[in-house]
Amino acid sequence: MSKFWSPLVNDLVPYVPGEQPKMANLVKLNTNENPFGPSPKVIEAIQAELNDSLRLYPDPEGESLRQTIAAYHKVKPEQIFLGNGSDEVLAHIFFGLFQHGEPILFPDITYSFYPVYCGLYNIESKKIPLTENFEINPDDFKQPNGGVIFPNPNAPTGMYLGLQHVEEILAANPDRVVVVDEAYIDFGGESAITLVDKYPNLLVSQTLSKARSLAGLRVGFAVGHPDLIEALNRVKNSFNSYPLDRLALAGAKAAYEDEAWFRKCCDGVISERERVTAALEVLGFEVLPSKANFIFARHEEQPGEVLAKGLREQGIVVRHFNKPRITEFLRITIGTVEQNDALIGGLRSLSPA
Repeated sequence: MSKFWSPLVNDLVPYVPGEQPKMANLVKLNTNENPFGPSPKVIEAIQAELNDSLRLYPDPEGESLRQTIAAYHKVKPEQIFLGNGSDEVLAHIFFGLFQHGEPILFPDITYSFYPVYCGLYNIESKKIPLTENFEINPDDFKQPNGGVIFPNPNAPTGMYLGLQHVEEILAANPDRVVVVDEAYIDFGGESAITLVDKYPNLLVSQTLSKARSLAGLRVGFAVGHPDLIEALNRVKNSFNSYPLDRLALAGAKAAYEDEAWFRKCCDGVISERERVTAALEVLGFEVLPSKANFIFARHEEQPGEVLAKGLREQGIVVRHFNKPRITEFLRITIGTVEQNDALIGGLRSLSPA
């Protein structure tokens, strides 16, 4: 603490990003990065931008990228908002759409940065408990609120909520914004973007970090009614009018244009997810049904903390949350075949004989 700090800063509980260990020969399965690299067309597009034009500011509206994303998802460009990763997009959503004097609702087991944004913007919140099976119950979101947000699939559980249930929540909250955070939607779920023309209170956020392998480029976006997008643009242009640089705009556009690469990577992750799930179940793990690029698993006997430590000693890093209800679980990113084989072998060595 310093005497120069604003009072709010002293009360903040900042988000702690997933660890990025500096270890040799590391099997890194802790931050849900895609095991497959970006499309070669992305690299070509970025290289093409490495020229004298870098002296110029990028397009503050990202018009070309917005048109590409809109065409892909069959919406209009004015329904697209771009940001520096979905984290920034969500931060603008919290500031611009969730300050109505009533608590916003989100699951009790979900992204830890939702409460962080609430603290930053002094927004009251109410955590809605997941069911005993770690599912979202739409009925629990049918109560007075200042807005609703939930990931789909949820994180860290990986569990997906069908669109008919998403619609239940939307229909029950016609006067409040409902945000569906779809960072992992491409690994087996169906996007709620198909519903944005039906529900003016729906805002869908997505990222290019996961399925399109661009976590290092930082590109996210939201899709919704133009009135909601206008609110986000007003916030953005009161903060940073140029969230995406020339390289990010070019790379993201190329990623969306290479559908074959995108499908190949998603199919590869899904195939490995099913293989790893089956292997862990043989080893005595309960694995929650996942539609993400990770699984959430607990062993019938071994504590999660002990397993995480044992894997780390073998150079395998997974995510363990020392939190109520989920302390026995490990969140395991789906890696390459070789990485997943190392994981399975490591867990086998730690399992009781």
